[in-house]
Amino acid sequence: MFTDARDNTLDGMYLPVDKAEMVLRLLLEGNSVSSVERITDVHHGTILKLLVLAGERCEKIMGKHVRNVIVRDVEMDEVWAFIGKKEKRVRPGDDQNLGDCYTFVAIERNSKLVLNIAMGKRDQATTDVFVEGVRDAIAPGSTFQITTDGFAPYRTAVPNTFSDCADFAMLIKVYRASADGERKYSPAEVASVETVPVMGQPDPQRICTSIVERSNLSLRMGTRRCTRLTNAFSKKWENHWAAMSLWYTFYNFCRVHKSLRVTPAMAAGIADHIWTVRELLEAA
Repeated sequence: MFTDARDNTLDGMYLPVDKAEMVLRLLLEGNSVSSVERITDVHHGTILKLLVLAGERCEKIMGKHVRNVIVRDVEMDEVWAFIGKKEKRVRPGDDQNLGDCYTFVAIERNSKLVLNIAMGKRDQATTDVFVEGVRDAIAPGSTFQITTDGFAPYRTAVPNTFSDCADFAMLIKVYRASADGERKYSPAEVASVETVPVMGQPDPQRICTSIVERSNLSLRMGTRRCTRLTNAFSKKWENHWAAMSLWYTFYNFCRVHKSLRVTPAMAAGIADHIWTVRELLEAA
């Protein structure tokens, strides 16, 4: 008895590629894994397996294609989430990956291209790895300006990595204290903003983090596990990293930016067309 050869696009998974593409698109439009299961009748475990596979391939795509990018203005920020439980509930014997988890993001302000992401605790070690990854994405010989928030580890990580080619400034926001008894579900109101030159001669008119902060909003709207006040948060480090890799690769190569009318990858000159989600599965 003979059977048709199985499409190996999904590394031997029995899920049809068209349905796999639908599952990923639903995840990228802000649906939770449980809601995708109800819509598509694809098993919860299969969805997570597909997510991890797609995340691994997207990580390779970013590493392969986001290289030697010409940049003018680079903005860096960190997006908070948590894995398994809130940080205050983590116990000494728990997995060290549980609790607060930050995704560091670097974006080129003009093309809107995400240059690099890194995930970990909000500390010096993760910052150093992240900034080194940004250097690997930028074309050698480029001169540009970097803006970050007031997170202290940037003060050493950025000069150590870009001392010969970048101007660097911090945009420090001072938040107004919450009223007594008031519960906050979003950042407090900004009371003042201070710009602090750190290295070189940064242009005051170009000290800005608004583009990367706007991309953070897109992430929270498009990835259910990053939505605030939800029970769809990541339960495993592996799944969270896969979701971040998938989202930011989709953002670069598949998602048309409204102000650019092309994808960030096309604006940066590293892609010549709008990719489909299926191409993300097949390109790595």
